[in-house]
Amino acid sequence: MGDVEGKKMKILCLHGFRTSGKFLKKQISKWDSSIFAHFDMDFPDGIHPAGGKSDIEGIFPGPYFEWFQFNKGKILKDQPKMKLYVSISGSKFREPSICEVAYKEPIKVKSIHFIGEKDWLKLPSEELATAFENPLIISHPQGHTVPRLDEDAVQKLKNWTEEIFLLFQSKSTTTSEDAELGETKNEQEFKN
Repeated sequence: MGDVEGKKMKILCLHGFRTSGKFLKKQISKWDSSIFAHFDMDFPDGIHPAGGKSDIEGIFPGPYFEWFQFNKGKILKDQPKMKLYVSISGSKFREPSICEVAYKEPIKVKSIHFIGEKDWLKLPSEELATAFENPLIISHPQGHTVPRLDEDAVQKLKNWTEEIFLLFQSKSTTTSEDAELGETKNEQEFKN
């Protein structure tokens, strides 16, 4: 599977609560590298310093970060639209004013959800998956962690990323009408 005109689809990899981009990159590095070979993976740190103790202190060196501080930051409706979503031990927001915006309708974004059988957030992770239209759920026997993947999970993830890549490839084709407008089909699709 090659790149689209030498370009890879960029994937923004947002780490969990009070961790860091370096920590997430290290965790995902235990997965088969061919899964994301056709993507440009970016692992930035959250925009706010951690506002408290991190669960990974003593396991992975800081500094640690957070993405949201709702009393200081933007509400979700001000955020850019997602094209795909990968959740590892994720959960829904709990603040009612945010939920009214975030979960008003099913989220129509290709999504994959890794849910651990021993995760203390198992039920909230399952609840989050139901907020998406046609989510792919990969269960694993571990807890609240980036899981080691068995052969079946690797194959499901490879199939999912290939589907995303092919969708990106087909939508990145510029038609002459789109070129006059200066937009690709991909840009138009994700504006709607």
